Amino acid sequence: MATLKEVQTKITGVQKTRQITKAMNMVATSKLRSAQQSMEGFRPYAGKFTEVLGSLAESSGDEASPLLIPRDEVKKIHVVLCSSDRGLCGGFNSNLIAAADNLIKEKSGEGIEFSFTNFGKKGRDWCRNNKLTIISEYIGVVGSKFGFGTASKPGRKIVAGFIDGEFDEVYLIYSEYINVARQAATIKQILPIPPIEKAESDEQQEDTVYQPEHICEPSPDELLSDLLPRNVYVQIYSGLLETSTSNHAAQMTAMDNATTACNDLIEELTLTYNKARQAAITADLMDIVGGAEALKG
Repeated sequence: MATLKEVQTKITGVQKTRQITKAMNMVATSKLRSAQQSMEGFRPYAGKFTEVLGSLAESSGDEASPLLIPRDEVKKIHVVLCSSDRGLCGGFNSNLIAAADNLIKEKSGEGIEFSFTNFGKKGRDWCRNNKLTIISEYIGVVGSKFGFGTASKPGRKIVAGFIDGEFDEVYLIYSEYINVARQAATIKQILPIPPIEKAESDEQQEDTVYQPEHICEPSPDELLSDLLPRNVYVQIYSGLLETSTSNHAAQMTAMDNATTACNDLIEELTLTYNKARQAAITADLMDIVGGAEALKG
């Protein structure tokens, strides 16, 4: 059995660890509120932007922009992988990396080349370890405050690469924030821009709903030439917001679980300490009683 001093040292160490995990949990909770507000504020804009874009694409046709035209043969696939810079967030980064690995396995074939744009150290390190081509890397984005320019700068580079034939398809891998306890690793194709499907129920098919026809100036084709690249920026920015919020939620949950584990370990060590102390006292009493009996004899 461990000595009293060893057990007491362990209890002190776990208590200090609990202080750290509680502080990190409070920091993650505070950052989660701010990130969640930014994400929820941008979601309506992204949804309306996609709706307007779909209406313009429908009225102008698929030939309006090269960003809408799929390649006859896909040989060069580019992946925008969003991850965090640090760990201590459970399986957050592992799920994103697993999604990227599954995408590579699904799309792999003869002559298929993969390249990556990485947001975050964890995804970048995984690409380096697997000797995957990294076109660009951006560190210190996920988990911090950032603006739309953080997404538009790499977005312009990706759009230019797609138009120039450097990429045949572009995918975005990010963590979709569902709630504090659940974040889902999501794969979304952003180039060529997939057709926007309109889900119609049976009741909507029976009852014709009036869809207003907008008069566009300049023409829908000219608007699309400007809005389609911006759609890529919007998708990347939205993915970064979702990933940043998910990261804070995952870290908050992980630190809460770590604090609970520390409490359980302290209780266990305290029980061990009390047992060791009781055994020591009992041994001392036995020595005293034994000595007293020896003196009587």
